[in-house]
Amino acid sequence: MNPWINFNGNAEDAFTFYKSVLGGEFTKIVRFKDLSSAEFPVPENEANKIMTIALSIGKGNVLLANDVPEFMGRVNENENRSKIVIGAESREEADKIFNGLSVGGDVEGPIGDSPWGTYAGMFRDKYGIEWIVEFAPNYNG
Repeated sequence: MNPWINFNGNAEDAFTFYKSVLGGEFTKIVRFKDLSSAEFPVPENEANKIMTIALSIGKGNVLLANDVPEFMGRVNENENRSKIVIGAESREEADKIFNGLSVGGDVEGPIGDSPWGTYAGMFRDKYGIEWIVEFAPNYNG
């Protein structure tokens, strides 16, 4: 599964931040101006906004996003747009990801040992995206 997030004009900023914490590479960046034509005119103020951005992370994981054009209305950044779950390979990796991505955001559940036997935390980042970071040492999936 590859999560897709809608932004109100700051997708590129958010994804630059995510890449700085998670690593990976941008495998696609398409701007609205790249699609502009007589049939699909793009207003000047929307030209550099992101139509599609893809950040490849690890093996087979891709985080995708776009900026919602103004004519479609604003994304409600306070609504629950879904949560992105990251399965870390160690407590140290979970701490690094949690502490990195939660900077400037709101921690909803501090990272630590959970009652269900994992090491997990939950937060809404500075862009309004909800994340769960979890290390499950006994996961056999």
